[in-house]
Amino acid sequence: MAATAVVWQPRDDGLAEICSLLEQQISPSSVVDKSQIWKQLQHFSQFPDFNNYLVFILVRAEGKSVEVRQAAGLLLKNNLRGAYPSMAQENQKYIKSELLPCLGAADRNIRTTVGTIISVIVNIEGVSGWHELLPALVTCLDSNDLNHMDGAMDALSKICEDIPHVLDTEVPGLTERPINIFLPRLFQFFQSPHASLRKLALGSVNQYIIIMPAALYNSMDKYLQGLFVLANDPVAEVRKLVCAAFVHLTEVLPSSIEPYLRNVMEYMLQVNNDPDEEVCLEACEFWSAYCDAQLPPENLKEFLPGLIPVLLANMAYADDDESLLDAEEDESQPDRDQDLKPRFHTSRLHGSEDFDDDDDDSFNVWNLRKCSAAAIDILSNVFGDEILPAIMPLIQTNLSASGDDAWKQREAAVLALGAISEGCMNGLYPHLSEANDKFPLIRSISCWTLSRFGKYLIQESGNPKGYEQFEKVLMGLLRRLLDTNKRVQEAACSAFATVEEDAAEELVPHLGVILQHLMCAFGKYQRRNLRIVYDAIGTLADSVRGELNKPAYLEILMPPLVAKWQQLSNSDKDLFPLLECFTSISQALGVGFAPFAQPVFQRCMDIIQLQQLAKVDPSSAGAQYDREFIVCSLDLLSGLAEGLGSGIESLVSQSNLRDLLLNCCIDEAPDVRQSAFALMGDLARVFPVYLQPRLLDFLEIASQQLSANLNRENLSVANNACWAIGELAVKVRQEVSPIVAKVVSSLGLILQHGEGVNKALVENSAITLGRLAWIRPDLVAPHMEHFMKPWCMALSMVRDDIEKEDAFRGLCAVVKVNPSGGVSSLVFICQAIASWHEIRSEDVQNEVSQVLNGYKHMLGNSWAECLSALDPPVKDRLARYQV
Repeated sequence: MAATAVVWQPRDDGLAEICSLLEQQISPSSVVDKSQIWKQLQHFSQFPDFNNYLVFILVRAEGKSVEVRQAAGLLLKNNLRGAYPSMAQENQKYIKSELLPCLGAADRNIRTTVGTIISVIVNIEGVSGWHELLPALVTCLDSNDLNHMDGAMDALSKICEDIPHVLDTEVPGLTERPINIFLPRLFQFFQSPHASLRKLALGSVNQYIIIMPAALYNSMDKYLQGLFVLANDPVAEVRKLVCAAFVHLTEVLPSSIEPYLRNVMEYMLQVNNDPDEEVCLEACEFWSAYCDAQLPPENLKEFLPGLIPVLLANMAYADDDESLLDAEEDESQPDRDQDLKPRFHTSRLHGSEDFDDDDDDSFNVWNLRKCSAAAIDILSNVFGDEILPAIMPLIQTNLSASGDDAWKQREAAVLALGAISEGCMNGLYPHLSEANDKFPLIRSISCWTLSRFGKYLIQESGNPKGYEQFEKVLMGLLRRLLDTNKRVQEAACSAFATVEEDAAEELVPHLGVILQHLMCAFGKYQRRNLRIVYDAIGTLADSVRGELNKPAYLEILMPPLVAKWQQLSNSDKDLFPLLECFTSISQALGVGFAPFAQPVFQRCMDIIQLQQLAKVDPSSAGAQYDREFIVCSLDLLSGLAEGLGSGIESLVSQSNLRDLLLNCCIDEAPDVRQSAFALMGDLARVFPVYLQPRLLDFLEIASQQLSANLNRENLSVANNACWAIGELAVKVRQEVSPIVAKVVSSLGLILQHGEGVNKALVENSAITLGRLAWIRPDLVAPHMEHFMKPWCMALSMVRDDIEKEDAFRGLCAVVKVNPSGGVSSLVFICQAIASWHEIRSEDVQNEVSQVLNGYKHMLGNSWAECLSALDPPVKDRLARYQV
């Protein structure tokens, strides 16, 4: 007789104890110590069959509350994520066998928890590891029992959302892919009388638009017919999913909707006015998607007279918009700590600025107003001044709407002017004016609108009319800087910073009046907006550079900043934006910053020392450690070195900066190391003698960064370390010899895997490798075959400058030492040489000519063969060397 398998059974005492813990964990009582309970549950997780208890409670503990059963299920889900692959097979089997019968549980919370756990298991082992799953889902879907259909649809929708591809793969034992089995059933549910099933079915199919499996592509007509059936569904969430489907299809496969385009556009226009705001928002995304998909603009043209009024109406603030909170806050009310958004300092970086600069959008909620403005913006770019007849009468009407209750219409009209400014600038010249409205949100949006015009007017500043209008925009924004409302101050300052970046030297004639307004704002703003003034002052310095270095300007600018600098303590976080501001000013003023340099330098040193003490002993430092103080101070010291040049000597020679800097170079925080190597490189450029006593330590630590794990946060550190080694090498020459072999080996690897790192690091690696090759060609030449091709390719991408000249001195030097090592990469050497527009240095020009003529002589008849492999523009560039 065959032995019957023993089915796992829980022990009563264990079951009772776990249930009791779960009850305490979810109890709202504050008497219970939740962390203790969590520890006990974690302790139980060590037992091999603990998860069996959890599934038993979820599925079979009928006498317990739904909340306790659900808590068991959620704990099980979290446990399985980490522990499932290493669990005993019989326990895996037991859990799976208990879940499937519960798909049709009477309580929806239990069903949805079961669905979540099923999707977690499928995520780990796919569907082929669970043969019973797909037949069970099909049986439930075909059962006609609402609970079973709903439970199966819920599980299926989670699989489609988290791991859609698993249903579009071959499964052993099945004659077709699972998606072919489920898709027709999902389409059928589009017509279910139960809203929950319609929603889950449509949401599931929508997940496949991005990956577009053959099954969906081949059933596209059926899908689209289903969407039209659901288009006017009484349930808003279903209508929202219909809109999302049309938007995604437009983005992914615009050809699929072309035959139905007119119907889709009419529908989208209709639901752009839906009573449910989320449906409107989803529908509104369609117009931008349509333009981005480059579908025929003429089809859209006839819809503009109906569409534009809807978009304009939706641009008005909704009553519950968070921006309306505190809109009336006057400048006399001090900021509370919670009003201050977190700020993020970006450490100094040398090289191409292609690191992802993630704008912090966590405070900007995407909503119907913004989406409508974005749609109008893109329409104005597609149609230009052609949309003005449809939009301007509405804008004019709204602008002239008087009375307090019409302020939202006036505000939306000013927003619309800014939104269409890029596409319709020519037709908008006459409408440029500053909104001087009693409602602060109208004054604040007018700042954004003026800044949008600013960009265009700068390009036009050559013609008198354009210059006059630019002055008008500039003065409008400067007046708004001094508004009494905090929100308007913030908008004016941000808008002005944008204009500064766009206008740059065009601001020079207006510097006096700009500084007066900025420093007046500096004197009256509360803490939060003060940060934005610092940013605007720093951006101004970056934009006009040395033009700022005039006594009349410095008398306006510096005394208030110095007074604030003296007022703040070394552990006050309000120092951060001031340190950043001084960094920009010191770089812009150059030696003009010398009168202010000594106290600024000493303060940075004090801050770094205080923080290094706080790190090991906060109580004796009297401050909590915060590495951002160190990063900002190092960056300001770099700014001083860059601005003062060799004039930094009088500041650093008697200081202990060398030891502090070495400490920062070995800090465990990547951003501290990044800024430390930037300062090391800046000191190497202007005062290398200062680093001499610890030279080998600096070089050794910098070289270690190049062989570290180059993950995202270490890339910027490696980039600055690499640049600093190169800067130091050209100053101390032979003294870099001990690290050359190690660094060259690391740089060769970085260049070979260039696609895995970023542009800045590849360029700096190519330059530093060249500088080391120039100084010690004898050490570099024996290895050149390993990296010659990627090195030359990287040098081809570097812009013409002194650093590129240094690198080519190295390239020519190693080729002279080991000419045969370059033969296999000769085509790439030629391309690198041809990447120069003009070599200004005569000696580099001669070296390059000697290399080419040397190879021509060495290769004899094969030289012509090498030239024939080059593109015509490369050959043309090489012609100047008579080869």
